[in-house]
Amino acid sequence: MLETRVVVVQLLNEEFALVQASQGGGCGQCSGKGCGASKLSQVFCSKPRQFRVVNGIAAVVGDEVIVSLVEGTVLQGIGLVYLLPLLMLLVGAALAGYVAPHADQHDGYAAFGALFGLIAGFGCAKWISSRQAFQKPYIARKVLD
Repeated sequence: MLETRVVVVQLLNEEFALVQASQGGGCGQCSGKGCGASKLSQVFCSKPRQFRVVNGIAAVVGDEVIVSLVEGTVLQGIGLVYLLPLLMLLVGAALAGYVAPHADQHDGYAAFGALFGLIAGFGCAKWISSRQAFQKPYIARKVLD
């Protein structure tokens, strides 16, 4: 189970809430001795990131909560968003290059096939993600300090 501490910043409806991480980037161990991930995240992520999560415990704005996500969900999402379009790009390039009528046209056909495969891969990934019930991040509990 992946968990992180966040603050509820907005209630979207009865089911979802918008949350924002209360700590900086990285693992939280950066105090000048670590790997520097916090500094890197400050360069590339200047605005605080907000996420939509399932609000099953009826948290209200300002509550500090723990958001959980099943571990396999991240890997499934990575595979769907990155690997499927890449695979379709390669298949599209190979098939289009194979059906080119002349040997000097293989590169042009392969480039067109790769572009078509990439676009089709992203379309398929979007379609699959809309049909498949991925585990959504959810508010597990309130932080009691």
